[in-house]
Amino acid sequence: MPDEEKRALRDAFGRFATGVTVLTTREAGGAPRGFTANSFSSVSLDPPLVLVCIGHTSHSAPAFRAAPHFAINILCEDQQGISTLFASRADDKFEQVDWYEGPHGVPLLPGSLATLVCAQHRLIEAGDHVILIGEVLETQTREAPALGYHRGKYASITAKGAVPKL
Repeated sequence: MPDEEKRALRDAFGRFATGVTVLTTREAGGAPRGFTANSFSSVSLDPPLVLVCIGHTSHSAPAFRAAPHFAINILCEDQQGISTLFASRADDKFEQVDWYEGPHGVPLLPGSLATLVCAQHRLIEAGDHVILIGEVLETQTREAPALGYHRGKYASITAKGAVPKL
């Protein structure tokens, strides 16, 4: 695909507003790993499955491919700095934020809107990404405005009541 068409496709994808997550896990040696992702989706309630897409060139891709467990930290609007940090290639991400060890040893970020601790269910190769499907084992939630992402910029997502029917 020519660069101009790739840019147009990326712009079209960017029109879809998403939430922002930080995925966390541990490498085989125990070091925590994580990255920011907005390509997250629920898949099924029975069994409880979610998915996230991880680029093959992601620094953390090998850790997530190998990890039996991982967590999805759904960020609230006051965690934009955490999102930016985990979107970087910094080696000391976990030294710059508060975190704690959750179930199955996965790192969790306090103050997240929700956390989902997952067991790796399946990996599916898809173009320049791998789709990681996880079975949700445990969840935590709290009330706060969500951190969103739309057209290359952060946005607050606040529930304002029902949208009127047309």
